[in-house]
Amino acid sequence: MITTAKPLNVVLCWHMHQPYYREGLKGAYHLPWVYLHGIKDYSDMAAHLERYPDMHAVVNFAPVLLEQLDDYAKQLDVLLKHGKPTQDHMLNLLSGIERIPSDIASRQRIVQDCQRCNAPRMIHVHPPFHRLVRMVESDQIEAEDPPALQTHLGYLSEQYFLDLLTWYHLAWIGHSLKSLPLVKRLMAQGKEYSAADRHELLHLIQHSLVGLIPRYRALAERGQIELSMTPYGHPIVPLLNDFENLRDAMPDVPVPEAQTYPGGAERSRWHLQHGVEVFEHYFGKKPVGVWLSEGGVSEDALAQLDEMEFAWTATGEGVWRNSCRKSGSGDDAVENKPALFSPALVDGFKTRVFFRDDGLSDLIGFKYSDWHSADAVGDFVQHLENIARLFSKDATQHVVSVILDGENAWEYYPDNGHYFLDALYAALSSHPTIKVSTFAEQTVQAPTIAMKRLAAGSWVYGSFSTWIGSEDKNEGWDYLVAAKEAYDSVVKSGKLTSEHLMQATRQLAVCEGSDWFWWFGDYNPSGSVSDFEQLFRTQLRELYRMLGVAPPALLDVPLSSGGNWAENAGTMRRNTG
Repeated sequence: MITTAKPLNVVLCWHMHQPYYREGLKGAYHLPWVYLHGIKDYSDMAAHLERYPDMHAVVNFAPVLLEQLDDYAKQLDVLLKHGKPTQDHMLNLLSGIERIPSDIASRQRIVQDCQRCNAPRMIHVHPPFHRLVRMVESDQIEAEDPPALQTHLGYLSEQYFLDLLTWYHLAWIGHSLKSLPLVKRLMAQGKEYSAADRHELLHLIQHSLVGLIPRYRALAERGQIELSMTPYGHPIVPLLNDFENLRDAMPDVPVPEAQTYPGGAERSRWHLQHGVEVFEHYFGKKPVGVWLSEGGVSEDALAQLDEMEFAWTATGEGVWRNSCRKSGSGDDAVENKPALFSPALVDGFKTRVFFRDDGLSDLIGFKYSDWHSADAVGDFVQHLENIARLFSKDATQHVVSVILDGENAWEYYPDNGHYFLDALYAALSSHPTIKVSTFAEQTVQAPTIAMKRLAAGSWVYGSFSTWIGSEDKNEGWDYLVAAKEAYDSVVKSGKLTSEHLMQATRQLAVCEGSDWFWWFGDYNPSGSVSDFEQLFRTQLRELYRMLGVAPPALLDVPLSSGGNWAENAGTMRRNTG
């Protein structure tokens, strides 16, 4: 082990984010990822922090995620107390409020939905669950004979589907809840789950969800974590502000036909302001810092953060590299990697900018899931020790920023990342030459570097290519621009009541989220593209309905179909959920 006079500062920032999955503001949930990640990842991530009180971290929440977690907890409470259905089809089927359908198409959809997870880590490790899935796999039924499969689905009993639904939810239960007697009993039982069994499981799900936000608030109030936020609907703020921000990293890429998003800067401020309101509602105070959606930064976005007196933001290493080059520092400055480990003060701005160490962050997000936990943690700590050695006696004046999803990676780890995170937190919180910290703390303590200008870009490749610039993505922006123009026209006419205006404005915010554009393109899996592009068009139609305007016919035509699966297509680890 190395020895340095003072420890190296390390900030782990876990970004908790799910887009808005409801149809409109009050409709059905189209996808179940909020509550499934709630009982698995958000619960486990809180438990790891609770188990290691000397571990410090930043936990960033998208406000639309907080609202949906709260909504699920309330809907499940009504279901369990009064027998009223929720707005989630999967939960209604599990509870028995919705009967198992008899038609083949609906049964096939249940089977497909109950396999939406990383099978090697979440299905194959549970023999009873795996057997249920194998019963309807086509190679088990007359060598991939679709008619035979459909006939088989028709003959299966309702109990088969209830058992399948039960196992799917048991597989999504986080490691920290698997030691509970109820979960142990249900897993040992293996089949023939009764209505009473399933209602006990629903009680556990509801209890877990209702406790999530208070658990993170308690961790923050005792000073163990810093809570930060993303703008309300998770929009790409620099693109709302000005499509030309795309050209900073990609000067020759085409922008949408609309050329600019009308009133975009005002919309960015709304997302920031409303995000703060939601954050304060759940956590009791304004956040000190903001992880702008997808780490998307620009100087106009930085000015907006200054207006609201945020102390820090953060972005990707690619933005740092581009900023060094655009500041006229040349490639020598880019190769001077120690500068990466200091917050930047951009000329003319007050908000400090931290830069993600892409290599270390991506090791956790993509590589370590296949390693033994002791080897992975040993390798990670060795990298940090090497950085500390690089700085010798000045390590305490530098900050290593590790930023990634707090949810999607763990599905690919054994036991939901339990052994890796347990070993990581044990190592980091007790290491003599590593100090785990928060961005708020380092904003006050760490010396800054001067940066002449901040390049516009995101954490993915230092550009916005994941959300704009290709044919499908640009067409999606044109759809959104048309809807925004309809919104502006109706608002200007004064036809909307204050209540209807508030609802339409929130619905517009949902349509402005980044995830719709993320998935457009043939380099993504067709199933996920279909899920998100259909929901995007649905949300736009709902906005037109709220405005009293007939939606354009093009919203009835698929926008993007997807194609291949590129697991590491510049994602923190974003899968179908």
